[in-house]
Amino acid sequence: MSEDRPPVAPTTVGPWKVLESKYNYRDRWLALRSDTVELPNGRVLTPFHVIEQPDWVSAIAITHDGNIVLVEEYRHGARQAVVELPSGIHEGPGEPIDQMKRELLEETGFAGDEWHPLGAFFANAPRLNNRVHCFVALDVRKVAEPRLDDGEVIVTHEVPFATFLEELRAGSRTFHGFQVGVMWLLHTYARKTRDKRLAALLV
Repeated sequence: MSEDRPPVAPTTVGPWKVLESKYNYRDRWLALRSDTVELPNGRVLTPFHVIEQPDWVSAIAITHDGNIVLVEEYRHGARQAVVELPSGIHEGPGEPIDQMKRELLEETGFAGDEWHPLGAFFANAPRLNNRVHCFVALDVRKVAEPRLDDGEVIVTHEVPFATFLEELRAGSRTFHGFQVGVMWLLHTYARKTRDKRLAALLV
């Protein structure tokens, strides 16, 4: 797990008290934990299932000529191919940004020197314990061929950034829920920096 989590915001709602906890399944990708918990009002819930996963990383990578780099991959949970942002699991040593740079290079063959952190958020706070670390990479370029794992079949797409935003706004692109959050963080970043390469976001 990443150690650079932001501080927990103050709240008026007290935490649940864990009375019992057990694991029903665990591998390198996820663990299913079942808790018996007592709420601040005294009510007991059992079981309350939590899925433990490593943190995720996701990046918006934009080329020097204004295209966004996307990856197309079959997603078995959705039972369809999905075109999405380059993303991955933060595993092993190193910072999330280092993992994301590796993911972008391995999945697409693209790389760049200008990276900016956008922030992080919970993947799905009620049931998942992990966070999504988000980045934007500007002026990326293709430097190598993708190096895919045996279980990966990925096609890389380059789409004009303005066209991509128009399609999102029109609802003609379906995205992972968490990747919509990445786009919102990018919008906030673009407003703050007024970077001309992200001007389409401000229209």
